[in-house]
Amino acid sequence: MDSKRRIVVGLSGGVDSAVSAWLLKEQGWDVVGLFMKNWEDDDDDEYCSSRQDWLDAAAVADVIGIDLEHVNFAAEYRDRVFAEFLREYKAGRTPNPDVLCNAEIKFKAFLDHALRLGAERIATGHYARVREADDRFELLKGLDPAKDQSYFLHRLNQAQLARTLFPLGELHKTEVRRIAERIGLPNAKKKDSTGICFIGERPFREFLNRYLNHAPGPMIDDRGREVGRHVGLSFYTLGQRQGLGLGGQRAGGGTHAPWYVAHKDLARNALFVVQGHDHPWLRGRTLRADELSWVAGQAPTAGALAAKTRYRQADAGCRVEIESGSMRLAFDADQWAMTPGQSVVLYDGEVCLGGGVIAQVPEPALPALAPPLPRRRRRHAVVAR
Repeated sequence: MDSKRRIVVGLSGGVDSAVSAWLLKEQGWDVVGLFMKNWEDDDDDEYCSSRQDWLDAAAVADVIGIDLEHVNFAAEYRDRVFAEFLREYKAGRTPNPDVLCNAEIKFKAFLDHALRLGAERIATGHYARVREADDRFELLKGLDPAKDQSYFLHRLNQAQLARTLFPLGELHKTEVRRIAERIGLPNAKKKDSTGICFIGERPFREFLNRYLNHAPGPMIDDRGREVGRHVGLSFYTLGQRQGLGLGGQRAGGGTHAPWYVAHKDLARNALFVVQGHDHPWLRGRTLRADELSWVAGQAPTAGALAAKTRYRQADAGCRVEIESGSMRLAFDADQWAMTPGQSVVLYDGEVCLGGGVIAQVPEPALPALAPPLPRRRRRHAVVAR
């Protein structure tokens, strides 16, 4: 077969990339699988180890009938992705490693390697689409609204999109599972990965604790009262509900509404928490984003668009202003728990335009810290002699 028809598919060991490889072979491509190992620290059987993923990928390649190469990008991952990941956490923000991983590893290091193998294109199992229009490449949402991953791909540029295919973009996940079972893929029922990109599923706080210094401090409610202690600001994110250790406490005689992280005060090493999902501190309509990246290579025209400030969110109407490398968004309605360090991604209908990293959100009017409650003096019994 003509080498110009060669395509290298990133085989992760999961069902999505496996079905992508099979579909491309059915379309007549000369398919080569590439398994990327990008994490080496504590890569053992306790968590979702790369060894098991490699075995799954090899089994898939055998069933499909394609060659499979194993390549190690651990150094590139540590330098380009993980180092930035830790810097953001140390600064009190909550980064999105999947966004950076896609831009720096899956569509840069991987693409460069595939081209050296003589490939014309690369492909992955992402649920997204690419469309060529007016000599430009557009990044489109996947047709399965529950699986669309264009949010994580918004940093891809024209050169990367020109070389990329997303075979699953037109499919729903249920159909992908059916295809995998019909053709006898050994990983047809393997669960989807939800861990950190290439690091896997492991206790997150325990994992971060190896790399970040942590200083415990007070948890403060919206009245300025200490209601608990945090283990280090880096281990929390805005909107977080689980893991606060405040489940049964009332706020000044109020209801047993759940607690949420609402603000980090780095200067005072204080974590502000509020009760109730709809607390005003968790809602806002404006943000500023930096580190902008545009799929078309240039910023869209300022005006009315839609945006997401987190992956599992419906598009929200907004007005956009872009100036001097920064972007300001004013939403039509309140947005929940907008978080510095996360990505805000712009859309024009089904077209993903790009986005940036949330740098600033409205801060609540913090109360003065209430004085600590006086400690009760212990009474000692008098023992008669």
